[in-house]
Amino acid sequence: MKIFPRALSLAASLLAASAAISQTYPSAPVTMVVPFAAGSGTDAVARIVARKLGERLKQPVLIDNRAGANAQIAAQFVAKAKPDGYTLFMTTNTSHSANPSLVLNLKYDPIKDFTPVARVGELPFALVVGKNDPAKTLKEWIAQAKAQPGKFSYATPNSTSLVASETIKRIAGLDVVAIPYKSSPQALTDLIGGSVQMYVVDLGSGMGMINAGSVRVLGVTTKEPLKSMPDAVPIVKEVPGFDLTSWNGIFGPAGMPRPVVDKLNQELQEVLADKGVQKSLSQLGFETWPTKTPEEFTQYVADQLAHWGGLVKQAGIRPE
Repeated sequence: MKIFPRALSLAASLLAASAAISQTYPSAPVTMVVPFAAGSGTDAVARIVARKLGERLKQPVLIDNRAGANAQIAAQFVAKAKPDGYTLFMTTNTSHSANPSLVLNLKYDPIKDFTPVARVGELPFALVVGKNDPAKTLKEWIAQAKAQPGKFSYATPNSTSLVASETIKRIAGLDVVAIPYKSSPQALTDLIGGSVQMYVVDLGSGMGMINAGSVRVLGVTTKEPLKSMPDAVPIVKEVPGFDLTSWNGIFGPAGMPRPVVDKLNQELQEVLADKGVQKSLSQLGFETWPTKTPEEFTQYVADQLAHWGGLVKQAGIRPE
């Protein structure tokens, strides 16, 4: 096979350009967009990761909270951003797994509009009630709700709480009302105040209230007990058929240069392997679970998109 000098020159130029991009990035602060409010579990995780990532990149990684519309506002913003590696997206299954099945005429494509960089891990959720609720187990709470149809309500500031609550509602045959919230902290405040009777909360924002005894845990969304909450019973034990996992990961806009993606992926591997970072995240109930390559994360996102489509259908939720 004959190789032309021009082709060799072009290949050499591309390699040189890639190397240059990798060596100079980043030369300015990086913004990490979070689709939920300050004080949420995803926000807490993002701040821990961003701080260490900034140290490794030798540039600040700044958090930009763009809460609202079940993560759609932030997702649309990132999808339209310049794909130069200076706008990242710390998001969850809400924007990339559930919304396509929950929202009619979604204004972004979770696959085509983003560049997967790395999965970060799993943020478990727990079903909590107020500390004065007479129910001590999920079965007892379900019995209460059945005895008072239409009188109980649950808080839902994100897709995980919505799908989890609606799945329990459907499997157990309950008549309970969904109350939408913009943020997890407000949902917790209203649960403690008695405005709502149940909330499936991410441990990142709920652990403080749980440890303080302000709310009581009746179950966790993981299949097995958590290291951070070994006495908490998995919901599936009392609601057979329940299967839900919440994940966190980092994306950029579609079209990011591969050298930048690789550099970010490699640095995130180091960040998530750091013992101090792991300890800080574990205090939130978060479990680090990084993907080794962008391709592995890309496949995971596609698989979860299909999985959550099934969960939404099982829960009987119609897109709006």
